[in-house]
Amino acid sequence: MWSKLTKAIANFDIPADWIGIRAVKETASSRFVRDGIPQANGKSTTEGVMLEVLVDGCLGYAATNSLELASLEAAAQIAYKQALFSSKWWIYPFRESQRPKVVGEYNSPFLEPLDALSPGEINNLLVRMCRTLKVDDKIVQTTASISTNERETWFVSSNGSEVYQKFISLGIHYGAIAQDGAIVQQRTNNGWQAHSYQGGWELLRQENLWQKVQQVGEQAIELLTATECPNTRTNLVLAPDQMMLQIHESVGHPLEIDRILGDERNYAGGSFVTTEDFGQLVYGSPLMNITFDPTVLGEYASYAFDDTGAVATREHLIKDGVLQRGLGSAESQARSGVPGVACARASSWNRPAIDRMANLNLEPGNASFEEIISSIEHGVYMESNRSWSIDDRRYKFQFGCEYAKLIENGKLTKTLRNPNYRATTPEFWHSLIKIGDADSWQMYGTPYCGKGEPNQAIWVGHGSPVCVFANVEVFGGGG
Repeated sequence: MWSKLTKAIANFDIPADWIGIRAVKETASSRFVRDGIPQANGKSTTEGVMLEVLVDGCLGYAATNSLELASLEAAAQIAYKQALFSSKWWIYPFRESQRPKVVGEYNSPFLEPLDALSPGEINNLLVRMCRTLKVDDKIVQTTASISTNERETWFVSSNGSEVYQKFISLGIHYGAIAQDGAIVQQRTNNGWQAHSYQGGWELLRQENLWQKVQQVGEQAIELLTATECPNTRTNLVLAPDQMMLQIHESVGHPLEIDRILGDERNYAGGSFVTTEDFGQLVYGSPLMNITFDPTVLGEYASYAFDDTGAVATREHLIKDGVLQRGLGSAESQARSGVPGVACARASSWNRPAIDRMANLNLEPGNASFEEIISSIEHGVYMESNRSWSIDDRRYKFQFGCEYAKLIENGKLTKTLRNPNYRATTPEFWHSLIKIGDADSWQMYGTPYCGKGEPNQAIWVGHGSPVCVFANVEVFGGGG
């Protein structure tokens, strides 16, 4: 691959200021079983190249699924003409300094390769999960799925960049739906597709895997006779699997600099955050420390370089409650004057890189889960996202969870069903009054963060401890 790409760069007859080539080869598989019966077994491989050309301050793009020199040359010519024609109307002039020379490599950690299990062995595993979930006749549906992905990327540029990265990842999901008359309840392993990580089949080698699978089925049944979540204002304790969604929607998306600049408004909305807020806005309580951290071992969106070659480092987005940095690439940082991170990412070879969150983590505090619960006279503890709704400025939101417990006099008591809560983003994060320690910190990941036109679904990771928010509006209902 290297010889083809470097030869192409050397042979392009284009008077460009800078040229970059990003090649991607990706093999993905997905297997899905419902009620113990296989429903889907798929495997796909895609390979192609995105060319990026800088001319007179403007970037042009073109993609091809052929690695032949003639095809690469033709795509480079298209990107060059696009950049040249568009340079008459650029909003902000970009320079080669936005694409410095980089050389390096990244490989996902793994112990067992993705070909260690046969398709039959994987299906048998999923069938067993469905059967284990079926703890009662009132379980009316069981599902289990596994997806794997192996992705290689090569990045070269006219100023000498050479970056290779290989990502190996696995995601697993299982859940049960229980019904008793008009009452229907769902329970999953921490919400939809939350268990996605970098690594191989060792991710399934958990001593308590089958106990967890059975517990999901048992809790689906438990929810059928549970008390409806009360309508009140109280202390809200969120488990890490729900904090994943909370961080994603009310921190990640509003801090995307291209969204703040208006690039997403006709599709996914803008943000209540402005460029003047960075370094000034008190986003939440002093306990709030959010990091952009693509260096976490095994987290779903870890990498050493983004898709433009920018070196990825751990950075505080919010420190002691104060907004510090945005989720913005080199181009967005130049346009906005706001400090950003290495987050220009593309979902495939046929998409240009845009501002995307990667691993966004809430740093732990020093309170154990037991200490948190015992300190609360009245509250509600919620797990596992079920539903979400947030406005196009990422300001007002309403989220629903699968499972909850009432907290009374420092103890978890009744199980609650249909738990929901609502707030505004600043109000909510300012109400953060206690944060769990490192032992309560858990990380999750999802492959389904959507953004951009045409849409790009990309993988993100989020880690968080248990958190307590004071005086939050909670309520029951279908969510």
